[in-house]
Amino acid sequence: MIPALIVFDLDGTLLDTHADLVESLNHTISAIGLAPVSYDDLTHLVGQGAKVMIERACKLQGEPIDESALPPLLDRFIAHYSANMPGHTMPYPGVVDAMNALKDAGCKLAVCTNKLEGLARPLLDKLDLTGHFDAITGGDTFEVRKPDAKHLLGTVELAGGDASRTIMIGDSVNDIMVAHNAGIPSIAVPFGYSDVPVETLNPTRVITHYRELTPALVEELLAGAIS
Repeated sequence: MIPALIVFDLDGTLLDTHADLVESLNHTISAIGLAPVSYDDLTHLVGQGAKVMIERACKLQGEPIDESALPPLLDRFIAHYSANMPGHTMPYPGVVDAMNALKDAGCKLAVCTNKLEGLARPLLDKLDLTGHFDAITGGDTFEVRKPDAKHLLGTVELAGGDASRTIMIGDSVNDIMVAHNAGIPSIAVPFGYSDVPVETLNPTRVITHYRELTPALVEELLAGAIS
């Protein structure tokens, strides 16, 4: 049988990155005199990578920023975030045990995030998680990013997986939409950074803790996708 492939989003799904994202974002926008954002703002800001997060933070503060002013701010964000990783970032409870059980059952694992690949990989390295994954792709790995199906399908290909045996796990609309666009079952987690209840995004399944992510659940969802 073709091995199942479980693809994880990163921020708000695999890793709780909120404290470090807020710190680096506030460091970035302080350069243009904007007030700090809070964790409560984060759900409206993340999901499309650092550049869009900066744009959204400026707009949230009532100070829309011109595209030409973004490159130095993006550089400032990347420098601060890179210098301080892993910071406060930690895997969500139970996810490492779940990944180990999936690997033991013969599954493949991958990461598909809109975070820059150059930030995602060293963060996973510093948390000693890189070895779990058959592929890691970011928002700049391909010419497209989530929710474009080609981002997820490209990740599947790099992982040596098969789309008919793949499940996407995420916390936000882009994750559930990319799965839908690729014709792949999805699992939503409610503890991430979605600005709406994840149930309203119509995932195939919602789990509230990673103890629920078992090889049996994976096979159940894949069987349902075929039937």
